[in-house]
Amino acid sequence: MPQSLKTILLIDDDQAILSMFGMALRHDGYQVLTADNGEEGIQLARTHLPDLIISDINMPGTDGKTVLKTLREDPAIASLQIVLMTGNPTAVTPRKGMELGADDFLIKPFGHDELTRCVEARLRRAHIHWRLEDKAITELRSTLHSTLPHEFFTPLAGILGLTELLRSDFREMDPAEVDEFLGEIEVSGWRLHRTLKNYLYLLDLKSGEEQEKGLLLGGTAAHEIIEDRIQTVAKRHKRESDIQSDLELSPLFAGSDSLAIMIEELVDNACSFSRKGTSVQVMMTKDGVFSVLDQGRGMTREQIKHLSMFRQFDRNTYEQQGLGLGMVLVMGLADRFGAELDISSTPGKGTKVTVKFKTEA
Repeated sequence: MPQSLKTILLIDDDQAILSMFGMALRHDGYQVLTADNGEEGIQLARTHLPDLIISDINMPGTDGKTVLKTLREDPAIASLQIVLMTGNPTAVTPRKGMELGADDFLIKPFGHDELTRCVEARLRRAHIHWRLEDKAITELRSTLHSTLPHEFFTPLAGILGLTELLRSDFREMDPAEVDEFLGEIEVSGWRLHRTLKNYLYLLDLKSGEEQEKGLLLGGTAAHEIIEDRIQTVAKRHKRESDIQSDLELSPLFAGSDSLAIMIEELVDNACSFSRKGTSVQVMMTKDGVFSVLDQGRGMTREQIKHLSMFRQFDRNTYEQQGLGLGMVLVMGLADRFGAELDISSTPGKGTKVTVKFKTEA
């Protein structure tokens, strides 16, 4: 049985094949979607982003080769694992199928064991994102070159530049102006401090080094941490009137420092990716469910699926601060403490992130 529920899309105009293979795969513990024509299969792939697609080649209308070509040309789903199958190997040989972009090839008739081996092999390969590996490395290098210097040196430049102005013009400045400059230096310093802290924390988390142990925080202690982080973020973004909080007391299983990081990053993301003047709703229920809802630009399902270290989506269009570490850090900490994290988002309307904490050790 698979360790987690995976989705497999079967495309074939033969209802008997769909029924037989679908039943076998469901018996093995997979979620199965079926389509009896290529066009429907393409739409299901775009809607559900299955972990694996198995498509017959010889179908009327949109055949398997067209399905394969269409999916590979769509950047949002180009990395999906696709297996072609046929009862006529002379029409398209396995080698030709691979050249067209298929990940594997099945010749009908084949049995349950052969189907299972193929599915397991494709899902293992999908797990390591082999098709995206070179692209991901290139993206990471590009992103690091653009965001890492920006995020470290921008606040540092602000600190050094304002300090130089104070040193040279201090005697001519009025107290209000001096106070304003000192405030900007403080903001830049804390921004740099937060970036470095999160960066190092995430590196430790990914390396598996020993970190803060989880413990059961009492409802009052957890509430104080959450309230403090909300106020810190609201002040940083000058959005005190935008953040609406409704926090019930609940014990939470987490480390106190880790909880503070998770809350700060989630609320900060909501403020960073939504306009000033729009509401950000922060809630905690008595059964340990924390959620943040904004009215920002949102994300697509594919963007949510491929959240990764150092990635900021649409950075060229929407310039913002940050390395994109925040959500990845939250995901890692949630996993460490056995919390369940869910992200739901609609492009152009907003994002809701929910963390269901354990309420007992």
